[in-house]
Amino acid sequence: MSELSIQDILPLVQMPSRYLGGEVNSIRKKWDATRLHIALAFPDLYEIATSHFGIQILYSILNKQESILAERVFAPAADMEDQLRQNQKALVSLESQTPLHRFDIIGFSLLYELNYTNMVNMLDLGGIPLQAKERDESHPLVIAGGPCMCNPEPVAPFFDAIVVGDGEAVILQMTEAWMKWRTSNRPLRQDLLLAWSRIKGIYIPSFFDPAEETKSAGYLIPKIENYRKIERAVVADLDEADFPLDPIVPFGKPIHDRLRMEIARGCTRGCRFCQAGMIYRPVRERHPQKVIDSIKRSLKGTGYEDLSLLSLSTGDYSCVAPLIKKIMDFGRQDRLAVSLPSLRAGSLTPELMELIKKVRKTGFTIAPEAGSQRLRDAINKNITEADIFETVKNAFSLGWKLIKLYFMVGLPTETVEDVEAIADLVKRLQKATQQTGKRPRINVSVATFVPKPHTPFQWEPQISLEAARAKINWLKDALQLPGIQVKWQDPRVSMIEGVWARGDRQLANVLIDAWKSGCRFDGWSDFFDFDRWLAAFEKNEIRTSDFTVGPFKTEQPLAWEHIDMGVERSFLLKERKRAFEGELTGDCRSGSCRSCGVCDFDRLQPIMFPDWSFPCEEKNTKSLEEQSDNSAKYLMRFKKMGAARFLGHLEMVKLFIRSLRRARVPLKYSKGFHPMPKISFEDTLPMGMQSEEEWMTVVLDESMAPEKLMLRLAEQLPEGFEITGCMLLDKKPGAPEASRQRYLVELRDGFFNQKDLDSFFENAEVKIEKKNKKGKPVVVDLKKAVTEIELLDRFRARMSLGRDKQQLVRPARVLKTVFGLTEAQILTAVITKLKGRHV
Repeated sequence: MSELSIQDILPLVQMPSRYLGGEVNSIRKKWDATRLHIALAFPDLYEIATSHFGIQILYSILNKQESILAERVFAPAADMEDQLRQNQKALVSLESQTPLHRFDIIGFSLLYELNYTNMVNMLDLGGIPLQAKERDESHPLVIAGGPCMCNPEPVAPFFDAIVVGDGEAVILQMTEAWMKWRTSNRPLRQDLLLAWSRIKGIYIPSFFDPAEETKSAGYLIPKIENYRKIERAVVADLDEADFPLDPIVPFGKPIHDRLRMEIARGCTRGCRFCQAGMIYRPVRERHPQKVIDSIKRSLKGTGYEDLSLLSLSTGDYSCVAPLIKKIMDFGRQDRLAVSLPSLRAGSLTPELMELIKKVRKTGFTIAPEAGSQRLRDAINKNITEADIFETVKNAFSLGWKLIKLYFMVGLPTETVEDVEAIADLVKRLQKATQQTGKRPRINVSVATFVPKPHTPFQWEPQISLEAARAKINWLKDALQLPGIQVKWQDPRVSMIEGVWARGDRQLANVLIDAWKSGCRFDGWSDFFDFDRWLAAFEKNEIRTSDFTVGPFKTEQPLAWEHIDMGVERSFLLKERKRAFEGELTGDCRSGSCRSCGVCDFDRLQPIMFPDWSFPCEEKNTKSLEEQSDNSAKYLMRFKKMGAARFLGHLEMVKLFIRSLRRARVPLKYSKGFHPMPKISFEDTLPMGMQSEEEWMTVVLDESMAPEKLMLRLAEQLPEGFEITGCMLLDKKPGAPEASRQRYLVELRDGFFNQKDLDSFFENAEVKIEKKNKKGKPVVVDLKKAVTEIELLDRFRARMSLGRDKQQLVRPARVLKTVFGLTEAQILTAVITKLKGRHV
């Protein structure tokens, strides 16, 4: 691989901050000062990966160990992959830009089957042989975990080891075994795998072989004595598990751009289609006081202004109302907005309704899953139509303007009448809400049911592609009404998901061929290519119906039979029988034990806090409206250099706001429903430009010594930003707008030609077209905007640029028009806005 720096590639890709690293609370250790080097990998884009809380947990646990270095690596977007391959550069980690193949262990988190091609792509870009049998002692060990690993067989050939269950329960046992193995005289990979196999929750695929007498790899033969079943690893008590109090604050626009607090794990509602509800049992709630203490600490360490409470069913947290009330009480002072995820229909108590009135409202989500009560009973949804209507009416009365409804087609026992009932239910909900005088908007989301392992429906056939299309198209036509929008998942995506959900080791070569044909980001509609997948299946003589339709016979072992998630097979069969008989099974939290087999009622059992109440405290926090009438305005000067130049303007604004919040600076906020801090920046720098001198204005609710403000903020800013000055404006005007600005341009590709410059100055005028702030074209004279251009040598130039017709001209336009440089040459140039203002 070449020694080309990642900094040389970043100007050529969109959203370069995805690959920067150096975020607030990220950890950079010295490579040579640590013994074990682990790359935590997530096979999706940065904004998806940084929203996965499991990575944050493992990152925190591992980096607390002095001898372990843990860094992150995520799937590169298509443009970055192209650059890496063109420049023969390996995929690198975020923290130290170390090539993937140099790490000791690569650990993938696999949450979605359609990310598998990204996983293969990351291994290849990292310079690592794809399958475990192709790797030797010179290569990293490749491991995986996550919910997809409750059936690891389709991707088992790619991994040396697989974690089944809660990763934080076993990760340090695995690293300890690695340390002992590494210090042995002649460390052989097989010895480490044997040591790992003795840890509960660790599956070693190479210790199992498919039976030769049958083509199906669902019949696995153990090669190691007393290693036939892999029991899931479980964190029995969340309060005793490690929790990241200072999570990384990502750049860009992560899909969950807020503080996320896991308040519970597991759900025992017992929905028969829901894999998460089965594999994460039992319910383990985090203690309410510990939740509050963690939130307070994490807000100080991140500067977040939004909070989301994480759990499979947040409304089922046993003391959710007191918890939210407590958060809102102390959150007033920090202007914390609490966003609630979907609340289960029927879970809105009067107390909770009153609290929700104070919550910022976007969309309210309800998942009836089925249109008819008969089918909801069959899948054990345990909500009635009355619950749904009451919840929707309450949501609109509490101020929500948009309701999102989730349904599935193809559920077991579904009839034509059940599909028609979806449209009927939506129409009646719309009519009922219109009678309240509201103008509701309803978004209906429809997906094809995909049977998943370790659920009562794991033996059921998935409906055909043709049937799924017909049902979804009928619903789209039936609900083509004002105020209703129907969204749907492509049934072809659901079909491919179904193959991988219940597949076996025969699919490994299919995955490689699909990847070689160009399959990437298959869960994204923009990238999904069904024909490529069909070609890969055909090449390997695989019938997709073998894995979507079956038959999956209850008396025969399944591909995932050796993976023990805790829920007994007999329970799943009993629930399957009850589904076809239309019988409901209640929640074990509100009744007797349902004998699913997960709890031993010694080490593992449900943990809840239904009777908890917070001690009364004297309220001394200001409400949102209780800002002082006084304010103090400050003008601050700062540098934006180095890697910081790859942060866009909006990213920088958010970064400064959160840095000021972490610095505990009393910001002044605007009025209105969504108050914003009063911060403004003089210039909007283009992406990729660095600056020796930028100006921002900050308004505080109370005065503070400029030196103190400057010091507090400086301590919170990431690398690349430096506060160089601060002054109290009092009644003085802010920094006057610069009419001309000096720049230094350093070319990395191409060169300056003096003849081009001479030709430019010989012209009386040079007309170019720009767009004004309203997006309308404006013709300006470049000669009037250019004050000076000085060529320092063939690769460096200094220029002074101003405006014509109030339109600011930047160096990139000069480089293109005057010197005829290409877009790539301009993008890779290092442009520095120099210190010194001309007004």
